[in-house]
Amino acid sequence: MIKGFEEYQLSNEISRALKLLKYENPTEVQSAVIPAALKKQDLVVKSQTGSGKTAAFGIPICEMIEWEEKKPQALILTPTRELAVQVQEDISNIGRFKRIKALAVYGKEPFSKQKEELKQKTHAVIGTPGRVMDHIDRGTLELDQIRFVIIDEADEMLNMGFINDVESIINELPSNRVTMVFSATLPKDVENLCYKYMKDPVNIEIATTGGIATDTIEHRVIEVQTENKMEILKDITVVENPDSCIIFCNTKDHVDTLFEELDKSGYSCEKLHGGLEQEDRFGVMNGFKIGNFRYLIATDVAARGIDVDNVTLVINYDVPAEKESYVHRTGRTGRSGNKGKAIMLATPYEGKFLKAIEKYIGFEILQMEAPLPEEVSKGKAAFEEKISGRRVVKNNKTARVNKDITKLHFNGGKKKKIRALDFVGTITKIPGVTAEDIGIITIKDSMSYVDILNGKGSLVLQAMENTTIKGKQLRVSKAIK
Repeated sequence: MIKGFEEYQLSNEISRALKLLKYENPTEVQSAVIPAALKKQDLVVKSQTGSGKTAAFGIPICEMIEWEEKKPQALILTPTRELAVQVQEDISNIGRFKRIKALAVYGKEPFSKQKEELKQKTHAVIGTPGRVMDHIDRGTLELDQIRFVIIDEADEMLNMGFINDVESIINELPSNRVTMVFSATLPKDVENLCYKYMKDPVNIEIATTGGIATDTIEHRVIEVQTENKMEILKDITVVENPDSCIIFCNTKDHVDTLFEELDKSGYSCEKLHGGLEQEDRFGVMNGFKIGNFRYLIATDVAARGIDVDNVTLVINYDVPAEKESYVHRTGRTGRSGNKGKAIMLATPYEGKFLKAIEKYIGFEILQMEAPLPEEVSKGKAAFEEKISGRRVVKNNKTARVNKDITKLHFNGGKKKKIRALDFVGTITKIPGVTAEDIGIITIKDSMSYVDILNGKGSLVLQAMENTTIKGKQLRVSKAIK
């Protein structure tokens, strides 16, 4: 087993980001995938969610991307918008110091906004199949420089009926590309897709329960009657008193009912399901990541694409009807080597689903008793103290990588004939600032954004207040986001 990422001889920029992201030792899937990907081999990887697979493909892709190339070099297809945004964030973090620009494209967001972004230098595009097809059809996503294509959560693409779109996209791509497929399970259709479009793919299989589900996560089930479920749920939250918790339901109605009840009882909570507007869904996701509330009540829409470092408890309020969902839901806890707990409430009617899950995961979920009244009253004071306070996120990866980065906003862009080189030329003349201190530069029609790295933001801001760019005095300020 490889210890540390040093053995891959990654560039300084990537190694520096990995250190800040606290990626110390590769996970099993990373140890298997990174060396093969760096050799540009086609890969079929069977690995559970939560096993670190985004970094498994993200690290080699960021390493191999050529920064100078303006057109996209990597295309990553994901089944959901949430996952697209999560992967985009991960790739941006890993490639932060190499100044890699990753863009997520998905439906329900204005096409024109994405079209504008794609006119900029973009290294990696992450998107849902439908929206990627739209961009290809309208000529806004250029494919001739694509060297890497990743199909993430391929089994889910199949379930959601996207597999034909995925094939159409693959057919448009250059033939000399590297193709990697990641999937928690490998249904026949996914396998056929792999062999049809890949060159001698290397098969990598990370054992399902090879520690992932059981080493770091304690699985338990409580038998309940439907009428007592809500009461027992509240008792569990008091006794477990989690730092953060996701409660999964099978339907939007259950989520709404549960949210109303917990909200009324003073829980710091939010809800997430497919009936919400996309913007609200992202708002809730981000709020949960940064710790604005402690309990997230959600349907399976949240079981993929949420990567929060310290979800300590997952409660399955409803037994999932799809056995695969159990793995995705419980995979939200016990991530990145942390310990987690998954408790399921099962009514007598749900016995057959429970059996199917146990068969699928390969072990029996241990029964536990509902909390006793004395345990609940003993935990009450600590619970009430925690419930009213905001959650402290010790470990927000993106915040760590961005800690020394300031985004500056300039009120001039393409219309004033300003190019990225003009910014680099001017900013590097500031004493104490070098090209290494300049991050991603985005130039729009009438404004531009420049990331300043290494804590030099205020120095550059001050100097640029009295400096012209290409003979033009531009207003400069810290960007709001």
